[in-house]
Amino acid sequence: MTVRVRLWNEFWHERHNPEVRKVYPEGIHEVLAPALRAHGLEVRTATLEDPEHGLDEAALAATDVLLWWGHKQHEAVADRVVERVAARVHAGMGLVVLHSGHFSKIFRRLMGTPCTVNWRVATDTERMWVVKPEHPICEGLGRYLEIPREEMYGEVFEVPEPEELLMISWFTGGEVFRSALTWTRGRGKIFYFRPGHETYPTYRIAAVQAVIARGCRWAAPRGEGGAPPQNQRREPIERLP
Repeated sequence: MTVRVRLWNEFWHERHNPEVRKVYPEGIHEVLAPALRAHGLEVRTATLEDPEHGLDEAALAATDVLLWWGHKQHEAVADRVVERVAARVHAGMGLVVLHSGHFSKIFRRLMGTPCTVNWRVATDTERMWVVKPEHPICEGLGRYLEIPREEMYGEVFEVPEPEELLMISWFTGGEVFRSALTWTRGRGKIFYFRPGHETYPTYRIAAVQAVIARGCRWAAPRGEGGAPPQNQRREPIERLP
């Protein structure tokens, strides 16, 4: 089955921060998109500056999974677009949220909690321990996935209890973090994957790309999907006394 992914990147840091531009000169989305295509996904990109942020009705109707990276400009995302995306997730579209997207409007909208974390930008090593190796997203990872340099996120992560906990990260400073989590909202599946600070080349690591690709396949809708049933009065099927 072809999975249609819309890769949404805020695309602010790459244009305004020289340190980030050195790592991702054409944008995080232009590193991830070809990598995901190599995994057999159909990928289109969108950014904050596109009309309707590239997330108009027609675009979302042609999307099986929305992949989201944002950080500096969370509040610049229009509320009408957030509600449009939320409606699509409830109707069956998958959502994969990366790194600082934990504080995006759409993630907070769907979680219903603050989604805050503790953090530190340093040269921590992140070791992501696999706690559900049988899950398709964790396929081929072995005991852990290690990233040489990453931003630290530490507990408490203020999100609802996940339906599945797939990985727990340990950092050089001693902190731990629930770093690969899943939920369901309506008919849509949501996967949060922690790594991806903009000043480190995390999204150039093949194993990270593979996890994101498998996350998109896992979150893709199965079957017909469609809009949730309307709340309306129905006549009885059987004759009532």
